[in-house]
Amino acid sequence: MSYRTNLFSKMVILILIMLIPVVLLYWYSNHKTTAVLRAELNRSNSNQLEFFQNQVNSNIELLSSWPNLLIHDPDIASFRRIFAESRYFDLDAINLVKRIQNKLSIQESSSNWATKLYLYSPSLGRVISERDARSYDKQALKENIISGWDVHKIEDGQNDRFMFSWITVSPYGIKDPAENAETIIKLEFDSDNIRDMLDKFKGDGRHDPFYFREETGVIYNRTSDRTLTDQLIKELSSHTLKDVENRTVVIGNEPYMVNSVKSSTTGWYLVDYMPLSDILKPIHQSNILFYSSMICLLLMSFTAAYLLYVQVQVPVKQLIRGFQRLKQEDYSVRIEPKGRNEFSFLSERFNSMVEKIQQLFEHVYLEQIHVREARLKQLQSQINPHFFYNCFSFITSMAKMKRVDAVVAMSHNLSRYYRYTTRQERDLVPLSEEIEFVTNYLEIQHMRMERIHYALDLPEDMLRIEVPPLIVQPLVENAVIHGIEADAEAGEIRVSGEQKDGMMLLIVEDDGQGMTQEQREALLTKLAGTLDQEMGCGLWNVNQRLQLKYGEKGGLYITESELGGVRVVLSWPVEQKPALEEYEE
Repeated sequence: MSYRTNLFSKMVILILIMLIPVVLLYWYSNHKTTAVLRAELNRSNSNQLEFFQNQVNSNIELLSSWPNLLIHDPDIASFRRIFAESRYFDLDAINLVKRIQNKLSIQESSSNWATKLYLYSPSLGRVISERDARSYDKQALKENIISGWDVHKIEDGQNDRFMFSWITVSPYGIKDPAENAETIIKLEFDSDNIRDMLDKFKGDGRHDPFYFREETGVIYNRTSDRTLTDQLIKELSSHTLKDVENRTVVIGNEPYMVNSVKSSTTGWYLVDYMPLSDILKPIHQSNILFYSSMICLLLMSFTAAYLLYVQVQVPVKQLIRGFQRLKQEDYSVRIEPKGRNEFSFLSERFNSMVEKIQQLFEHVYLEQIHVREARLKQLQSQINPHFFYNCFSFITSMAKMKRVDAVVAMSHNLSRYYRYTTRQERDLVPLSEEIEFVTNYLEIQHMRMERIHYALDLPEDMLRIEVPPLIVQPLVENAVIHGIEADAEAGEIRVSGEQKDGMMLLIVEDDGQGMTQEQREALLTKLAGTLDQEMGCGLWNVNQRLQLKYGEKGGLYITESELGGVRVVLSWPVEQKPALEEYEE
């Protein structure tokens, strides 16, 4: 009996000795995992906030460039000269005002932000907007003329708004512009545009983003917890914020992970926060499960000592090997439970713990992929400024020639073209929409160069297939710029498509100057590498996006066209049903 008692004591002591390093090892692994997780989440959150901040800054900088463009408009220059000589409206002056109002309207509608443009004439004391031409208070205008963006609060009950305004004066550097300037252009937009972007940003998975500037105020999203946000702002204002900062703030005994990024354009801070308890909840649950299993195992050891004596060797070895691999950051390790005993329970808890840790790391990896995809979306939304200027030069020329039909046609195609590029928020679109976008682009080029002719030959069932947006237009644009514009006798473009051997094929051909075999091979080699300054981003972007989505089976290749120029083929495996068939099912 004493032998068994002594053996029981030894088994209990042995179990305790075994449990202590297990718990310490788990604590160490859990501590390191938590630190890495927080660091990666901070980095991922900061990258997403910087990307969103860049989007807002890009919109604001684009808006601030409008007045500079309009200052050089010939109609606005004519308006300045005519009204400097006469204070009375005649028929020509009325028509000029209408044309200016139409241009202001077109400029305002070119952005997805709600904006207002005002043209001031100090010599006449009149201001022209999209729908009005009236007198104005010069003293009020004089007080509002400042350098940079002017921001003032608009009281609107509990939902205060902020009006952002930008004023450009011609000629530049003049003293007392409200009295002496020839032309003053003012652009306005309110903070509802930024609030709309915050709402979308929050809908994409952010916790509760908002903008604030200490001396101005706060722009909340529409579903913001304002009480908590105000407390958070109070804590943040107690220390000087850096341009990019990650901080932990405690409010009401609850710690929050706070990320902030300062706008270099407006000086406002973009802030987002989330409770640390939400981030660490899976780890805490894993801790509870693990420590609970340790306590249960300790209690059960007094009654299961004899069984442990018989069955302890193999399970202990499995646990030791598992923890060693876990210490080496091999989170694919799993322990196969044997039998139905305490060690099988411990093995299951270990597997559950490692699985949750692995899920957390996979979540961080997916966040990194999302950042990469967001950067690719930024590439696909780039606008060619030379194309933009050429189109407006055409509109100006047609307007001078009184070709209203050509101006309307160009404006219609141009607005639909840029609406598609700037409002592309979907990962997939029907091919019919992409072809319609290409048609708008070709119509614009045909109006600029009448020798350009094109043919579209795609099956009806293929038009219903969903494809990544903006993958056909870069190929057509290359055909126009490098094929047709380089050859004065060229002018034919053909876009066709087919399904063959489980692959989708989209083909763009031209009758331009073409490429040699060596040139085609050199171009394909560049497309497979990284983007450099000597190569345009259009073809590279299309190739990268197809390979990112479809792997090695997706991409493009280049051959000689029977038309005499280049034949570019996009190919990817058919992996989905047409959108219309899915809807009917």
